[in-house]
Amino acid sequence: MLLGLFGILLGLIVLMILAYRGWSILLLAPLAAAIAALFAGEPLLAHWTQTFMGSAARFVAQFFPLFLLGALFGKLMDDSGSVDAIAEFMTNTLGPQRAVLAVVLAGALVTYGGVSLFVAFFVLAPMGIALFRAAGIPRRLLPAAIALGTSTFTMSALPGTPAIQNAIPMPFFGTTPFAAPGLGFIAALVMLSFGLWWLALREKRARRAGEGFGDVASPAETDDLQIRELATTAREFDPAEIRQGEHSLDKPPIALAVLPLALVVGVNLLMTALILPAMDTDFLAEDRWGGSSISTVGGVWSVATALLVGCIVLVLINRARLPKLRDSVDAGANASVLPVLSVASLVGFGAVVAALPAFEGVREWVLGIGGGPLVSLAMATNILAALTGSASGGMTIALQALGPTFMEIAAETGLNPELLHRVAVIASGTLDSLPHNGAVVTMLAVCGCTHRESYLDIVMVAVVGALLALAVVIGLGTVFGSF
Repeated sequence: MLLGLFGILLGLIVLMILAYRGWSILLLAPLAAAIAALFAGEPLLAHWTQTFMGSAARFVAQFFPLFLLGALFGKLMDDSGSVDAIAEFMTNTLGPQRAVLAVVLAGALVTYGGVSLFVAFFVLAPMGIALFRAAGIPRRLLPAAIALGTSTFTMSALPGTPAIQNAIPMPFFGTTPFAAPGLGFIAALVMLSFGLWWLALREKRARRAGEGFGDVASPAETDDLQIRELATTAREFDPAEIRQGEHSLDKPPIALAVLPLALVVGVNLLMTALILPAMDTDFLAEDRWGGSSISTVGGVWSVATALLVGCIVLVLINRARLPKLRDSVDAGANASVLPVLSVASLVGFGAVVAALPAFEGVREWVLGIGGGPLVSLAMATNILAALTGSASGGMTIALQALGPTFMEIAAETGLNPELLHRVAVIASGTLDSLPHNGAVVTMLAVCGCTHRESYLDIVMVAVVGALLALAVVIGLGTVFGSF
């Protein structure tokens, strides 16, 4: 047992250290799984071809439509000039006097509407640099402002967000993208309020010290190999595809720019609340459909349909602004491939670990954590997201290993699965933002900042704020249940 636990820990260490150094997760994940299986005395090839690949393939089968359509939607929003139009509108409306708020709200609007995090990065960074320079705000605060708007409440808290992190728990818990909406709104308010308070405090201190904007460093290229590998493990868009296609210089009016985002949210809600419940989906129980049910696939159907509608409307209203439509579509599709395979490889590693006899000790330890099942679920997701540097990868590993157990506990205790959903999603977006996280590395690079300059502020808005929101949700959920 001890040797098996050592193998699991060693595999995680190898995965974390070499991934941070830029090694491909496509090779590291099966290597780490082999190390864990070797120390457990388990058959290596069988775990690779049966356990690892089987689990990775199931993840791709479940979630590739969301990776594909999400990346395509983000690329079309970018190339049509829609993201630029929204950023420009926020800049003109709020101005340099509210530079931090403008960056945060612009990031929140586009990411909650379905635009990929990395697409937002490369638009918000130049906008933020111009605003911060005009306002005399230190450049080092820009990555934290971008992180607050793109990587916190719109990813894990706001109900209905099309982020892949919000979709992953749905097949495990039979929930929808709008699980526990009241708790989600409260968590979003906590994250946003705390983050804005912290950034305002830091800005005020900088002004008192006479610190200005500072020098502008050159941003990193999007095809930097190490940044690309880290980024595609963390999120759902390959940044190497950002520069492919042709970016429109003609921006659409703000109403047209926002329309696809509103449609994604609206269609998602319509599918979840009205259309799918009214459909006869009993046919899903047949063997030809895998003996499934609407509770298992409904959430993915809702988000996929919403993103598809968003893509179609984007093309229709911006056809003249997409002169190389095929190139843009190809780039968006290509941008989804490496991320989904990278996360699937992490999931495969987790499946091997969960299948080892030594993991039973880990399971007992997690379930034995004081505070009840919500705390146990949050802790397991937190730890795995931190070790893998991936919110989606860490959460999927945790739910594959422990999801059925938590569902059994929910059935026995009357715990609403929607509460489990929201806790898991918020927990995945906390400790994933450690220094080796691909989104953090990419964000610092495009802003021309370093970990030394900006990482403390990223921790406060993306980790501490999210942990506070998680604690609030667990506390309210324990007392009042899901709402």
